Parts: sequence; C-alpha cells; structure tokens
Amino acid sequence: MNDTIISVKDVSFTYEEAAEPALTGVSMDVGRGEFVAVLGHNGSGKSTLAKLLNALYLPSEGCVTVCGLDTRDEDQLWNIRQQAGMIFQNPDNQIVATVVREDVAFGLENLGVPHDEMVRRIDEALAAVRMTDFAQSAPHMLSGGQKQRVAIAGILAMQPSVIIADEATAMLDPSGRAEVLKTIRRLNRDKGITVVWITHYMEEAAQADRIVVMNRGSVALTGTPREVFEQVDTLREMHLDVPHMTDLSQDLRRDGMPLPAGILTVDEMAKEVCKLLCPSK
Repeated sequence: MNDTIISVKDVSFTYEEAAEPALTGVSMDVGRGEFVAVLGHNGSGKSTLAKLLNALYLPSEGCVTVCGLDTRDEDQLWNIRQQAGMIFQNPDNQIVATVVREDVAFGLENLGVPHDEMVRRIDEALAAVRMTDFAQSAPHMLSGGQKQRVAIAGILAMQPSVIIADEATAMLDPSGRAEVLKTIRRLNRDKGITVVWITHYMEEAAQADRIVVMNRGSVALTGTPREVFEQVDTLREMHLDVPHMTDLSQDLRRDGMPLPAGILTVDEMAKEVCKLLCPSK
C-alpha cells in the first residue's frame, strides 16, 4: 500500500441523547491513491464514518487524521475540508448558484483564489467531469447525474487530495449512477485522488481496490472485492447482498458446475463459462 493519507485509530462516536454508540473502536487506514468502498446496512455506521473523515463530526474517543491533520484541531478544520472534499447523496443540497460555472467558483471565492487562477481551476474541473459544454447552463435543468458531476467539479476546483462520497449515487437512476462512478474512477486513476466511496450498491463496491464492511458500528470485514464477496454467508448474516454474478456462480457451484470462487462481473462469468464449454480454446 502507498503511504497512509487517512488514519482512523480506535474511534468511537455517540450521538447526543443516543443510548448506544454509532461507532465503537473503529480502526482503518487508507493509502494515498487508493479507492476504498465502505459497505454496510442502514445504521451500520458508514455515513457516520464519512462525516468523521471530513471533520463534520469529531470522535467521542480515538483519533482521525487526514493528510496528517488531526480533525480535533479546530485550527485545521478548513484545511482538512480543503484536502478532503465531500459529496453527499442529494446534489441539490450542494448546488448554490443559478449557473454551473458560478457554482463551481463558489468554494474558490470563499478561499480568495486570484481571478486568473480561479478561471483555470474552474475550466480544469469542468473538463475533468466532462461538463464544459454545460458551463453556462442552469443546474436545475440538468439530470441528476449531471448535477452530481457539477458537485464533483466544485470539489475538484478546491484541489483536494481525497474525495469522500457518502451514498453519492443513491438518488440517481442506473445510467446516472454509472456516469458518476465512471467519473470518480477516472479521477482516481488519472489524477491519483484518493477515494472513500460509501455505498449500498454491491456492483459499485466490486470496482474498488478494497472494501471495508461496517456492521453495528464496527469494522466487520476488510479485503479486496474478491476476498470480501467470497464470504457470501457472512455478508447475508449482516443483511447485505453480493454482486449478482457472485450469487449466480455460488448457485451454479452448488449444482456441480466447477466455477472458481471470486467471480464478480458478467464478463468474468462469460469467460469462465466459455472455458468450461470450449476447453480447447
């Protein structure tokens, strides 16, 4: 793994007036440039974890550091939020202007970025999410996926090291989900931006470098997508599903078809079935 960019050490968090903690003794590291998916059923603590990574919440116990900055240090909160940009479920909650270009400029204006530098950053951010042609459009006229890409552009213009996405595709249709995830994966690959991708879609998690599974406020499983999704029964005990092809391959193995474990995608399934049907090829 590359050097650590996010470190969570023995973190617990309890909401005011809550009888039970939302997180208990959570520890995890994220390497620079890594794409980590966080899975968990509702109430597992994954969204609470996301907000702790962005210093929207502070740990009741333990320590969270982002880019070497302790989230408990009030003097560093703005720096942390510059370094770790947050994407929420509903893009409408992040869009503040009536023109796309002005919305992307909002955070830069608050930072006092010089005009020429601001123009360059806005142009680069819109190009990165492929929204240049919509720079003068009204955000409310865009599709859900396009709005989410505008929200991502606003974060990119701040030049973060980390993007934390808290159920960023939950309100989108399948094409919108694919559009946003493709954008984030490309930014991770091409720009080296670290991604923490909180989701309840198994097919999205299957595209990550590593998966962290939350259950009842603790880390229950961690590993590569293949390692995690091979544990079908354990995941189901936590009320989680697995990718459709993983589920199908398990059923076929039970019926006697000699398929390998760890199949995640349609392409992988097709390849393995072809091997069985045409072993000479």
